[in-house]
Amino acid sequence: MWKEIPIPFYLSVYFFHVLNPEQVLQGEKPQVQERGPYVYREFRHKSNITFNNNDTVSFLEYRSFQFQPNKSSGLESDYIVMPNILVLAASMMAVDKPMALKLIMTMAFTGFNERAFMNRTVGEIMWGYSSPLVNFISKYFPSAFPFKGKFGLFAELNNSDSGLFTVFTGVQNITRIHLVDKWNGLSKVNYWHSDQCNMINGTSGQMWAPFMTPESSLEFYSPEACRSMKLVYKEADVFQGIPTYRFVAPNTLFANGSVYPPNEGFCPCLESGIQNVSTCRFGTPLFLSHPHFYNADPILAEAVTGLHPNGKDHSLFLDIHPVTGIPMNCSVKLQLSLYMKAVKGIGQTGNINPVVLPLLWFEERGAMEGETLQVFYKQLVLLPKVLHYVQYVLVGLGCALLLIAVVHQIWSQKCYLFWSSSKKGSKNKEAVQAYSESLMTTPSQGTVLQEARL
Repeated sequence: MWKEIPIPFYLSVYFFHVLNPEQVLQGEKPQVQERGPYVYREFRHKSNITFNNNDTVSFLEYRSFQFQPNKSSGLESDYIVMPNILVLAASMMAVDKPMALKLIMTMAFTGFNERAFMNRTVGEIMWGYSSPLVNFISKYFPSAFPFKGKFGLFAELNNSDSGLFTVFTGVQNITRIHLVDKWNGLSKVNYWHSDQCNMINGTSGQMWAPFMTPESSLEFYSPEACRSMKLVYKEADVFQGIPTYRFVAPNTLFANGSVYPPNEGFCPCLESGIQNVSTCRFGTPLFLSHPHFYNADPILAEAVTGLHPNGKDHSLFLDIHPVTGIPMNCSVKLQLSLYMKAVKGIGQTGNINPVVLPLLWFEERGAMEGETLQVFYKQLVLLPKVLHYVQYVLVGLGCALLLIAVVHQIWSQKCYLFWSSSKKGSKNKEAVQAYSESLMTTPSQGTVLQEARL
């Protein structure tokens, strides 16, 4: 089960289609329309599994995605208007560069026919597209971006691994089971500006230590977010008859340093509720948050028309069986946004007002089902219930047997006493009867004469 996870995982992606790109270039407020979901079945398997001498095991986990048209509200051929990340990211990174460089960039973008907004298909945005600009960067600046020949937001996730994890097996200490010892050989990362933020805490996000309590928390390291995350207990619940604990994200998960000082290491920050991930995304001004800026500073959602944050649709949770630490049902929802503004000297940016514009949000969902769920239900719920009732049956049976033994003993003593008294009574009765018969019998002549003499 650990090597090949039997739980079906699905990646659902929602895009923010920009309705007024020309007006945005003129300084107006962006208007977006949510499109989706576009659903992909996610397959995971572990390889290069190596057990080490220090109670740890190392592995690579590979992922692949297959589009599910029957679960989607559209096709991968659907077109989406969204910011041109390459143009706008390069422009933001050139804000403090010499004006001559900015003019060269403007001419290059014009020559490659690149604009601030692009109209691409879902498949191209997800898994990559090729263009003269992409080819130029791949050829002359191969270390600038991780893509090779194509650029896509999820291109590096498909048919690839999430890094080399080394986790504790828990054989020597059950409380350390699944905890990450190292990731890609590192005990901590160097993306952030404080030791606390750089720490690799928790598990790899698939299992946790058993015997949880409401005081427990869920920590895991996410290579995609380049950081560790902690979820907190919310409530006890039941999933398909199996008792669970629900863990959710605290309000401080993406809070900035002014609201939650321990997060100061993730800055430079903008408004609270969004995390700057540019340091682990090649300097691209990307921000991570809850969908629709849920739990973030309201000014972020107010700056974009078409956003409707709410907890029901945009909060994340994990339902864990507390005795085993195994997830029964999970839904992780995150949003990726781009900070953009007009950059003097780069004509493609026009008069864009500074804004954090959502690009897309996605949900990774998995729930135990089918035969696996039945096995867990029998072992985790049904069998304990049966054993629970069996102990009372055995206690009752033992009491009944004891009562029978006591009653039998008392009955045996009564019977013995009755038999003894009956035996003595029979002998007395025989004696009386014999005496009576002797009185009724005519005495012999010798006896009469003897009595007369007396």
